[in-house]
Amino acid sequence: MQIKGKVINFLGDSITEGHGASSVETRFTSLMASKYGATVRNYGIGGTRIAKQIRPSENARWDLDFCTRATEMDPEADVVVVFGGTNDFGHGDAPLGTFEDRDPYTFYGACHTLFTTLIDRYPTATIVCMTPLHRGVEEKPAEGRVLRVFVDALTEVCAYYAIPTLDLYRTSGIQPQVPSVKERLCPDGLHPNDAGHVLIASRLAGFLGTL
Repeated sequence: MQIKGKVINFLGDSITEGHGASSVETRFTSLMASKYGATVRNYGIGGTRIAKQIRPSENARWDLDFCTRATEMDPEADVVVVFGGTNDFGHGDAPLGTFEDRDPYTFYGACHTLFTTLIDRYPTATIVCMTPLHRGVEEKPAEGRVLRVFVDALTEVCAYYAIPTLDLYRTSGIQPQVPSVKERLCPDGLHPNDAGHVLIASRLAGFLGTL
């Protein structure tokens, strides 16, 4: 795919919104415009999840789930990039569920709901998924939650719908549990800094170039 001139909708959470970057201009979505020539629309909202919340969150903004917001984006786009799932692990209360679920109040079911919605809404667009990045804490034993399991569930659903998936969990080069990497790319253990956003933009541009 030639990125220059393409219109890209980005549906995401705080990283897409630009948390960790020093400015709007240095977040990875903006770099897709300035460095690679795309027209971008940023629909990132910090704290949000793919799945619907069972109990209301302390911050109502966090409950603006991806499944609902998928129908609120501009309907004209060449590419739709979904980048989420880390908050479903981090502070969501929706259970993982099973692959057979179609209930948006489970993570598996929400992934099915999200991607079927996008496929129907954007029949001629290229829909792409990016998996969550590594983070400083990836297991919550008391809650029985493991980030890698959410990554694999998201990847499994995308494979079912033949959605091209950029596995940032395994290929981003961002692993904040390594102190030198954390200092250089992800100081708070969750949100990439400017250098991290450059890396994500580079990975995404290279991936889109293969499609």
